[in-house]
Amino acid sequence: MKDGARQSKACGALGLSERTIQRWVKGDDVLPDNRKNDNRPEPTNKFSETEEQAIIDVCNSERFNSLPPSQIVPILADEGEYLGSERTFYRVLHKRGQQHHRGHSAKPARRKPTSYCATGPNQVWSWDITFLRSPVRGQFFYLYLVIDIYSRMVVAWEVHENESAEHASQMITKACLRHGISAIKTPLVLHSDNGSAMKGGTMLSTLQRLGVTSSFSRPRVSDDNPYAEAIFRTLKYRPGYPSKPFSDLGAARRWVQDFTRWYNEEHRHSGIKFLAPGQRHRGETRALMDNRKEVYALAKELHPERWGKRETRNWELADEVWLNPDKCTAEQLNKVA
Repeated sequence: MKDGARQSKACGALGLSERTIQRWVKGDDVLPDNRKNDNRPEPTNKFSETEEQAIIDVCNSERFNSLPPSQIVPILADEGEYLGSERTFYRVLHKRGQQHHRGHSAKPARRKPTSYCATGPNQVWSWDITFLRSPVRGQFFYLYLVIDIYSRMVVAWEVHENESAEHASQMITKACLRHGISAIKTPLVLHSDNGSAMKGGTMLSTLQRLGVTSSFSRPRVSDDNPYAEAIFRTLKYRPGYPSKPFSDLGAARRWVQDFTRWYNEEHRHSGIKFLAPGQRHRGETRALMDNRKEVYALAKELHPERWGKRETRNWELADEVWLNPDKCTAEQLNKVA
């Protein structure tokens, strides 16, 4: 404002109201914040020390010392007594330092999800197993499927009549040989959930021999393996998925083979700007995106009134793809997008 800017414009740039500035400034002096020094009356609904002590005495009594407030409050209500709400019980216990984990079970641990970053193909793979219906009710075929999170391409799949770590280890071994995975030249991270086939001794020893870093989801958290879950939904909800069970194991394998070819080479994936996963995996991204930019630029040049001051569609692909990014990484990715 001293340099000539209007107060309303300056407040708008800062996200403040002009009335706030008037409260903060008197003449050329900035007023100190005296709110903390003000004498504020206590809330009328505040519990007294006697009332809080009554809650503590009840919770520590021999009758209730092993029960949580969620059970104590209803029991007292059944007996015609009300000392406070369930939330008040928890607040008072926390204030007195008595709100701790009790019982023989371990305290729940808050684990951060495993996070890895892929800047190119064959750096981070994600895999899982899903059921395919068989002609016998209650029995299933098992689809083992591995997807590259950077390109979204299916890099390996097999269908078997049972679920085992032996089948998984053989599939991963063949996939590493096919894609030239080397512990020195192309280190690989393989992410999965906590199934028996994923954490079996045969599978873990195979990964160690191949130099592949194993990564697992948190227990009972399905969201930690999103890429595999997403492709399974695409597989089972696309129009071509059979409405009846597969007649035999060969029929299931033939159908998955056709699906994989369609998914890798024909399916336009929204997560990679509607490219085919195979195109992204083979490094054909730059030429395709440059062509799209030229097409849109030409269309805007022919009809600029349809765009106005807006830019054409953003066809830039992110150079980094994260597996379970933490909050700060997700915010950074959103800013880039």
